[in-house]
Amino acid sequence: MPPVESSELIELEVGAVANGGFCVARHEGRVVFVRHTLPGERVRARITQETKNFLRADAVEILEASPDRVQAPCPFSGPGRCGGCDWQHASLPAQRRLKAAVVEEQLRRVAGIEREVLVEEVPGAPEGLGWRTRMQFAVRRDGAVGLRRHRSHSIEPIDECLIAHPEVEALGIERKRWPGASGVEAIASAGTGDRVAVLSSRGRARVPRLDAPVRLISGKPEKPPFVREDVAGRLWQVSGSGFWQVHPGAAQTLADAVLDALEPRRGEVAVDLYCGAGLFAGVLGERIGPDGLVLGIESDGQAVHDARFNLRDLPHVSIERGEVEKVLDEIQFGRGKATLNRVDLIVLDPPRTGAGREVVKRVAELAGRRIAYVSCDPATLARDLACFAEYGWTLSGLRAFDAFPMTQHVELVATLVKD
Repeated sequence: MPPVESSELIELEVGAVANGGFCVARHEGRVVFVRHTLPGERVRARITQETKNFLRADAVEILEASPDRVQAPCPFSGPGRCGGCDWQHASLPAQRRLKAAVVEEQLRRVAGIEREVLVEEVPGAPEGLGWRTRMQFAVRRDGAVGLRRHRSHSIEPIDECLIAHPEVEALGIERKRWPGASGVEAIASAGTGDRVAVLSSRGRARVPRLDAPVRLISGKPEKPPFVREDVAGRLWQVSGSGFWQVHPGAAQTLADAVLDALEPRRGEVAVDLYCGAGLFAGVLGERIGPDGLVLGIESDGQAVHDARFNLRDLPHVSIERGEVEKVLDEIQFGRGKATLNRVDLIVLDPPRTGAGREVVKRVAELAGRRIAYVSCDPATLARDLACFAEYGWTLSGLRAFDAFPMTQHVELVATLVKD
């Protein structure tokens, strides 16, 4: 059922945080998922959606405030406004405690794992602002630029985004009109200063003059523009809208965390699943050395091109293109270009939907010593950890990183060892 606006206000005693940027309350026996509030608060909330089993609501008046509540720094944040941030009304320490509570609850409820979680700060955004190096701006029919409202196609016009990196804001995209465009993606590298704007158009779009040098493209060209990222002592080419961590400190932080989790040794064999532009394959390749072997697997053709280019100086690192399930089947049975019956280490960084049972089964059978699972979704990570446990793999370590301040999202690195 789509969101509905309601004039009905209800008074709520707010309970624990829930996965998704909400807190949980109850009204006349039904669960209410409430945004813009904090645990322990008493609020008046406007119902935004009603289903058979639960309600959704926005807190529009705070009757009793939590000591963790702060004034949201962004003027476009709040009920019915921009949906990009979930926790601007909470202090940074409180945001991290909320994220930790969500991870703990998902692990306990979905995977039966009791574990205390500490969400670590990622260097590069000390106040939780100015960190997002990739922004997807929506454009209205009149050419005004903004961001989507929560669970809505409606656009909130803005003239500045406080979580956008300064290199993104230097483009001046929000302060221009984009008639004929449907969206503008701003991509910047904090390390090299490279900047790209990718324009999606409804037809013929009129491109305004920007405040900084930028390459503009429409549609999907054969050779998309790229930015260079400076991480782990080397430059990484990332084309167009290809995947890369949006927080300027996240790529290095996660690369270090994966190495700490796997403890790679010289001469070992490792596999990097969903390898993208090759970050984890590259740092593993350098640590394992030329006597070892690293295989990266990625389905996106442009990402495979980038990864092979980025790792061209490491002949013992190879990149295979294909769906992870299919390539894992091929390498286990010797039908592909690479033949591996067993590997020492596996790192996987799947999309938000997680790896799923079939991939987990293949990874559990193939891995020998350690597995590092990088995830941005506590629920799907917990589900997959429960599957790994069925195949004899135990969670031995878990680190959580605040790679998305002001939002509900958290980055996780789980270490698994054979039971």
